[in-house]
Amino acid sequence: MSDPVETTGGLTPEQLAAFWRDGYAIIPDALPPATVSALLAETRSLLEGFPLSDHPMTRFSTGEKSAHVGDDYFLTSGDKIRFFFEEDAFDAAGRLAKPKERAINKIGHFLHGLSPPFAALLDPARNPDLLGAGTSKESHPAAVARALGFRDPRCLQSMVICKQPEIGGAVPPHQDSTFLYTDPPSAVGFWYALEDATVENGCLSFLPGSHRWAPVRQRFVRAGSGGGTDFMDNDGPRFPAGDSYGEEKKGQGAEEGEYKMGEVKAGSLVLIHGNLLHKSEKNLSQKGRIIYTFHVIEGEGTKYDERNWLQPPEGGFTRLYRD
Repeated sequence: MSDPVETTGGLTPEQLAAFWRDGYAIIPDALPPATVSALLAETRSLLEGFPLSDHPMTRFSTGEKSAHVGDDYFLTSGDKIRFFFEEDAFDAAGRLAKPKERAINKIGHFLHGLSPPFAALLDPARNPDLLGAGTSKESHPAAVARALGFRDPRCLQSMVICKQPEIGGAVPPHQDSTFLYTDPPSAVGFWYALEDATVENGCLSFLPGSHRWAPVRQRFVRAGSGGGTDFMDNDGPRFPAGDSYGEEKKGQGAEEGEYKMGEVKAGSLVLIHGNLLHKSEKNLSQKGRIIYTFHVIEGEGTKYDERNWLQPPEGGFTRLYRD
């Protein structure tokens, strides 16, 4: 990922300027209603269809200390579709206290490879409706990646996040490049609302501009011979290449700055810089918040090493550029 090129393609000049200034950008109507409906239908089919009989009942922790995040079901999910429960979906005795389709936090991490409706989102030939959708010239992910300066964008993981009514967990401030590290950092999140995301049901919030000064201090990695996962100090570059970044760019009190709420309508795309600090609150409402997100890294001129928790499937991470 590099500074913007002259031809912005999948983003308007205003959207592109917002991304580089704030570390995120909101693109309304990036998905046409038919695509939103198809992805929601696929999500509901997956939620209703997976069996509990052979499930290890792995819960997805939104904190940083839960040991279950290192179990085999999680670590081997990079080329599969697997289901992770909300922590609060269980009672004190460890029994599931909600219907399974109302208890899942996340489905991941290879929807873009194994689910035809989600895979179509990355393939212009299979999803021509995205060309010309929304407020920009082209809303296809490949066009957006070109606008952001990617030379060889690779999709390395994809997830549906459900943010279930009443139990959808809060996510503390974090940076995506902590979990999907390249040397130098290059991750960008593509976050699509499949339902309206509001303050009440746990929309995202962002610390604008923090991508410029917040270093990637830690990495989420495989723990080694003992198995599991851990956080390690980052001994590599902590910012993307370029003189636009650095801890010296942090203004006084910036770390205690005010997070800005990102309420969006279904069909909207939120682009999230890998160094940006962002979070979401618990969903205590009666309405869910289903979203689809995938992450892209730069495949040219960066290193993705064997310490990362997520390892590439056979054939490597998925290319966005198909031409």
